[in-house]
Amino acid sequence: MLGYHVPDPDEAMLVSGAKSRDNAPFKVVIGRGAWAVPLFRKVRYLSLAMFESEIKERCVTKQAIQLDVRAVIAFKVANDTQSIVNAAQRFLSEQEREMSVLTGRIFSGHLRSIVGSMTVEEIIRERQKLADEVLVASKVEMSNIGLWVDSFQIQSIDDGNLGYIAALAAPHNAAVQRDAQIAQSQAAQAAAQAEQESQRRQAEYQRETAILRAQYQRDIDKANAEAAQAGPLAEAMALQEVLTAQAEQARKEAELREQQLQTEVVKPAQAEADRVRILAEAEADRTRIQADAAASNNRIALDQLLIEQLPEIVKQASNGLANANLTVLNGPDGVGELVNGMVGQGLTVFHSLQKALSTDDGENAG
Repeated sequence: MLGYHVPDPDEAMLVSGAKSRDNAPFKVVIGRGAWAVPLFRKVRYLSLAMFESEIKERCVTKQAIQLDVRAVIAFKVANDTQSIVNAAQRFLSEQEREMSVLTGRIFSGHLRSIVGSMTVEEIIRERQKLADEVLVASKVEMSNIGLWVDSFQIQSIDDGNLGYIAALAAPHNAAVQRDAQIAQSQAAQAAAQAEQESQRRQAEYQRETAILRAQYQRDIDKANAEAAQAGPLAEAMALQEVLTAQAEQARKEAELREQQLQTEVVKPAQAEADRVRILAEAEADRTRIQADAAASNNRIALDQLLIEQLPEIVKQASNGLANANLTVLNGPDGVGELVNGMVGQGLTVFHSLQKALSTDDGENAG
């Protein structure tokens, strides 16, 4: 019965019992499947995964100082057919244990050999150089058994409490401690300066804050004072305006009263005085005319004289009314009435004079 076999991705399938193309003792299949006839073919698997081996070896340096070196090796079976054949022929029965043991022995031997050619100072200072030389020296042997080394790392180097490595490290440690103390001192000084700067800035901030608060409080007090004075000031200004308006009103009332007095008292008084003066002047003229008439006993001449004096009498009456503040209420009719009154007044004076002269003549005749 035929059987189809497929290896895992990290495995190489080994099919024995058939002739291979490259004269290998068995057929190597990687990454694909293959047919195997039962009873006539035998299928085995070889892991291609990564393995690890740790070694701890006591080595003697060029100065005859013993050092305990611990290292780790990462290795695997190489991917080519020849390497797989070589590894399978050596480790197929117990692959992991046998490969780790043999790899540790190979690296331990080369590690002792290379450490013996170096001083402790070189080993401490150039640890990677030591690892590289061991790796190069082991590659040939590892290739012969079909293994590939991915890495070789030296994890620790110890002199077994001899104090040699510690003595080598003492100056460096002292320098490190000194530098650490200097750095710490500088850090402390910087921290102190930073603290002082922070306190100074805080003090400046507090001072500026206090100044701003004082300015704000001053502005608030000023505003409150102005607000408190605004009411009385507005009342005073309003009262002043009222008093000014009252004074203006009183002035206007005084002017109006003065005008009323001029109209009602002064002007009429002046008119009355003028009337009295005109009558007095008429009386004087009458007396003079009477005297002249008595002297001439000429009645006609006397009347003629009165007629001639009548315009002058009316003129004097009009002059007396010129300074009077008279109010005309009914327009042109009122003006006509005023003129007629003035003429009537003149005629009244004329008749008075004529009557007086007649009386005087009668008395003189009797």
